[in-house]
Amino acid sequence: MLNQATTDYLKSTVTIDLTTIGRMSGEPRTIEIWWFHVEDRFVITGTPGPRDWLANVRQNPAIVITAPKGEFHGTAVEIDDPNFKRTVFTHPGIGWYQTQAQLEALIENAPMIEVRLNDEGSD
Repeated sequence: MLNQATTDYLKSTVTIDLTTIGRMSGEPRTIEIWWFHVEDRFVITGTPGPRDWLANVRQNPAIVITAPKGEFHGTAVEIDDPNFKRTVFTHPGIGWYQTQAQLEALIENAPMIEVRLNDEGSD
């Protein structure tokens, strides 16, 4: 488990770089993306539609999160629980997604992963 100071810092960081391993190339692929902390879980989501980052983590769940104060290694776990997805999309501060698609479409079709960070901390 990450120490509390690191967890608090990461909870306050909305924009991160997500590095996955390309499912076809085997090379690192990095994108800038938003993430959120909901019910003690770090979550990355998007609007409905296919996402390369999701296809990559389905093939290889090892990920790296880069924030201004460090690099954090972890594992991505796809979320398909509709109750948790509803909790995420109705959470205060995450309402932007509902301006892009109806709530039920988000719950049914939006990509979502939980980021489980290793406890070794930042590099």
